[in-house]
Amino acid sequence: MTSTVNGVNRRIATLIVALVPIIVFGVLATTVPVPYVALGPGPTFNTLGEVDGKEVVDIEGTEVKPTSGHLNMTTVSQMDGLTLGQALIFWASGRDELIPRELVYPPDKTREEIDQANTTDFQQSENSAEYAALGYLKYPTAITVQSIDDKGPSKGKLQAGDAIDAVDNKPVANLEQFGAILDKTKPGETMTVDYRRKNAPAGTTEITLSSKPDRPHGFLGVNVLDAPWAPFSIEFNLANIGGPSAGLMFSLAVVDKLTTGDLNDAKFVAGTGTITPDGQVGPIGGITHKIMAAKEAGATVFLVPADNCDEAKTADDKGIELVKVDTLTHAIDGLRTLSAGGEPPRC
Repeated sequence: MTSTVNGVNRRIATLIVALVPIIVFGVLATTVPVPYVALGPGPTFNTLGEVDGKEVVDIEGTEVKPTSGHLNMTTVSQMDGLTLGQALIFWASGRDELIPRELVYPPDKTREEIDQANTTDFQQSENSAEYAALGYLKYPTAITVQSIDDKGPSKGKLQAGDAIDAVDNKPVANLEQFGAILDKTKPGETMTVDYRRKNAPAGTTEITLSSKPDRPHGFLGVNVLDAPWAPFSIEFNLANIGGPSAGLMFSLAVVDKLTTGDLNDAKFVAGTGTITPDGQVGPIGGITHKIMAAKEAGATVFLVPADNCDEAKTADDKGIELVKVDTLTHAIDGLRTLSAGGEPPRC
């Protein structure tokens, strides 16, 4: 009897010894954070469609041509605050990528600062997408108000998107002429500005210049640039999408909506790429994840920034054509070549 009891106790002890590391590992896996971020395929958005009942690219004040098919922008998902167990699951999946957290969230910046920078980049990409599309469509250049200082003297008098045509009854054709006039002013002087406004009549306003410690001349409180200008408005209605990589697809959607015929030949086209106001397409991060996201959404064509081509070729591209682009014009030419049954540049 004693021998049997001892045998049972030994088995229980052995079982407990075996379970302890498993239990400890389980606790560690669910509680211990790791300094990594998981990156993977994110959602895609059809720039020709709607989100939450609004056109993703909403053009008001001019005729908008009918479109069909897809011109999808792509994103990369991010999972922060991983535990050891979550990191192991992402690593084992083969679908997601683990990278050191400091590469996504630099330690010298707060999360709020990083999010704000991403939002600013996204807003800038919207402006650049509009200018690139209007430039491609040959709209004339004007001195364009990009933003208004919230505490500056132009607040409530000028608006972002206005075109400045004259200052104190003197026509100004470009930023150089405008800057030369402003350099001769003094704080407290009144400046008369003639402007054109989108979807509204042209107007004239008087602005009393204020001062700023870093400049001797008067302060108007506007950021301006030479950019293609049109009398209608273009709004981009995607919230909570950070970074500049939607620029190319936004520009394509604007061009598609303002020209006759489908750029995509009613196909499911997706892509990515930054864009400059003059239509240059730049590289982005996470290209392989974006290609996977596009494939899973149903895309058959993916527009790849030229500088991302080498990395893109490492993705599983079976069933999706990788078209190389370096400018907005080349992207449009590539899509039209595909529509005509030709061979566009490929990665």
